[in-house]
Amino acid sequence: MKLSDTVAVITGGASGLGAGTVRNFVAGGAKVAIFDMNAQKGEALAAELGDSVLFQKVDVTSEEAVTAGLDATVAKFGKINACVNCAGIGVAMKTMGKEGPHPLDLFKKVIDINLTGTFNTMRLAVERMCANTPNEDGERGVIVNTASVAAYDGQKGQVAYSASKGAIVGMTLPVARDLAFYGVRICTIAPGLFMTPLFEGLGQQVVDQLSAQVTFPKRLGTPAEYGDLARHIVESRYLNGETIRLDGAIRLP
Repeated sequence: MKLSDTVAVITGGASGLGAGTVRNFVAGGAKVAIFDMNAQKGEALAAELGDSVLFQKVDVTSEEAVTAGLDATVAKFGKINACVNCAGIGVAMKTMGKEGPHPLDLFKKVIDINLTGTFNTMRLAVERMCANTPNEDGERGVIVNTASVAAYDGQKGQVAYSASKGAIVGMTLPVARDLAFYGVRICTIAPGLFMTPLFEGLGQQVVDQLSAQVTFPKRLGTPAEYGDLARHIVESRYLNGETIRLDGAIRLP
């Protein structure tokens, strides 16, 4: 799929990995709808990048909110043929800690946003993709989901986050098989340690310590690099059903 012919929905697009993807896609000629709960950052990024970007305040766990956002995207840009899911949260909480067992409501919240929110946006976006005219390979759309190396190398206190990201990895192949009939591809990116707003607030000393754990290059990844891979997946028609680690070969102990 040519990026210049792409209309992409990017969840969590107001900051971090999502914003890096928004900038990359717009630079490549795509039209982009940002779905995010942070209206201030989302509207500012849309204003900066111009008419190629639409901001919609969307709760990805809500069928009504996602449907309204998708309808607004089609109304402005005419179609949707890519969906990049970057929206997600994490909590630092052990299964059993000094204050007792992991609160169930926090576990459910992480699963709801990271996993259910990803599936909710994806399934509704695919419905719009099915209306697209297929290209010469029969392709109508592409989905890029975001997992994490925590799906494989989860740390203490990451049980909810790791569970949500492991599930995203686990559904990649069955979704690819489900959607083959409709000409829609799906891949998942599993980022390692990336310079997102979460890490920016930890201070340079902590960033340096984390960077030292990366095999090569010894630094944190950048949102722009995530955007590069998301763009490559959209443009590479034979990539399907795969989870790709983007992590500098880090393997967390």
